[in-house]
Amino acid sequence: MSTDEPVESAPAAADARKPMEPGHFTITLDRIQDYEFRVRMDKEQFQELLMDEPPPLGKDKAPNASRFLAAAVGNCLSASLLFCARKSRVDIESVHTEVTVHYARNEQGRIRIGKIDVQVEPRFAESDPAKMQRCLEIFEDYCVVTQSVRKGIDISVLVKR
Repeated sequence: MSTDEPVESAPAAADARKPMEPGHFTITLDRIQDYEFRVRMDKEQFQELLMDEPPPLGKDKAPNASRFLAAAVGNCLSASLLFCARKSRVDIESVHTEVTVHYARNEQGRIRIGKIDVQVEPRFAESDPAKMQRCLEIFEDYCVVTQSVRKGIDISVLVKR
């Protein structure tokens, strides 16, 4: 979500599916077949997820990484608006969010996510219009995922042999 929620500490030798340290978490992915992967989250109460690539690479059995990124951005923005509204005591009856991903090719001709359009449609109960407007002006600042993607994320990759 968009707040700095505490993450419980775990001993260094603990199961890799448990949080390592405050401010960190680890997920695991294991190949099932072809481009289909099983994703295990860091908390036991979370269900495993499947990921796959569309044809011609995969069999399109599950969402691909681009779709999960779109869901993450949309969920984070929706939750951030709700968080801001609740802190301001503005009642939101419902939120509907639509995320559209636009692919583009980079200079080398490789496909990248070129743009993400997000349309958030909150349904406010009768509330103070000034409080609602203030939330609409600042809620994006609470969204960890969107702000991280916008600024770029430092990613280190290590291939173990």
